[in-house]
Parts: sequence; C-alpha cells; structure tokens
Amino acid sequence: MASNPPGQCCYQGVKHEGEPQGKLFKVGEHDVYLATPEPSTAKDAAILFIPDVISIWQNSQLLADQFAANGYLTLIIDPFKGDALTLNRPPGFDLGAWLAHGSTGDNPHTKEAVDPIIETAIKYLKEEKGVKKLGAVGYCFGAKYVVRHFKDGIQAGYIAHPSFVDEDELEGFKAPLSIAAAETDQIFPAEKRHKSEEILAKNGFPYQINLYSQVVHGFSVRCDPSKKIERYAKEQAFLQAVTWFDNWLI
Repeated sequence: MASNPPGQCCYQGVKHEGEPQGKLFKVGEHDVYLATPEPSTAKDAAILFIPDVISIWQNSQLLADQFAANGYLTLIIDPFKGDALTLNRPPGFDLGAWLAHGSTGDNPHTKEAVDPIIETAIKYLKEEKGVKKLGAVGYCFGAKYVVRHFKDGIQAGYIAHPSFVDEDELEGFKAPLSIAAAETDQIFPAEKRHKSEEILAKNGFPYQINLYSQVVHGFSVRCDPSKKIERYAKEQAFLQAVTWFDNWLI
C-alpha cells in the first residue's frame, strides 16, 4: 500500500465555525452538496470533493465553499449512502466492521460499493453541469477514490492525509497530483510518503508532496483553528490545492 488503512484518527477533530453557502440535494439516491462560484469569478473547471468518513458536514461544506470562492464549481458526494460517521466517536468503535458492512450490516463501504457512487458524481458534473475540466480532491478515505477514478476523467488531483491507497492505484493516476501530509500520521507515515514519491516520480507527471509540521492526520479538515500551528497548516494546505488546480487544471 501507498498508505495504510483508516484508523481512529480518521474521525477525531474539531467542528469549525461558519455558515455553509451551498445547496444540499440528491443526485439519484445520493446526498450531495454543491458550492457554486459567483459568475464574475467562475473558472472553466469544477472540483469533485470526495470526503472523509464524516462525509457532508459543516467542515467539508465550508471547504467546498472556499473552493467555490476561488472560482471552482465544487460538488461533494456522500460515498456512504447516508451512513457517515459522527465526529469523535467513543473509544472501541469498530471502524473495520463499519467499512466492511456499514452500520446496518448491509451497507458496505468497500471499493465495490463506493466506485459506482463516484462515477455517478462524475457523470452528473459532466452531463448535467457541462464540465469539461475536472479536478478532484480527496481527504483521508476520499483520497483512494481520487486516484482510482483518473480513468473516468479526473484531470488533476489533490489528496490530503490519504488512507487505503494501494500502490497500483497510485501508479495508475496519470495526471498531476498534489499531496498534503501531516508530520504525525500512522496512516501516511514517512515510509509511505517516500514510496509515494518514488511512484509519482516514475509516473513522470507533475507531483508535489508537502509536509506540515506539528499536525496530525486529518488536519486539513478537522484541525483545532484556535491553535496557530494547526490553523496555519490547514490554511496552507487549502492554498496548496487551489494553486495546484490553478496551474494544472485551468
């Protein structure tokens, strides 16, 4: 693997303040959140936002709004069919069982279940919104599905503190890719970062791996903004994504 499976750190963190500006609705049976830029600032491109295990919630909506404020039509899709986790689950929660079977035992969150949901989102953006230039961002759980769906038309990618990414999936992403990593991250530790660097260098496309000090897995979505070092890392990781798309998608 280019990164390890998810763990408890994937649903711990802090809820951020703000008022989401986008719209919640369904695409088929799936919940989505659409953040739309002002016409005067809109760019000729869109971003598919594939979230972490908490899915569509305050923090991810605010991030999508920020992408829209920078000119990108941004769609978050819920990859869990309404079975996302809540923030800060109590100790002892069996994340592996949830991934394999879902909360009800009949709603798995495996690649076989998630892939068609991502395909639905891409189809919506291309056919309903007329998107020609498509980038994708993936946070934690979502990173795997950014690299898996290059084949469906993703032209540039950004992933933050990735989990569950297989080496062959990363090798298959034949487009520019930017990665934001945390200094302390058992899911994407130094050896996985270095292996990812080897793979991306061999691929021959533009790539970037930025390491942020004194932060942990999940910082770009669930950091504590009252702590300067965490707020700085979150803000810079977001600017990293925007700058990447401004250069390699537009």
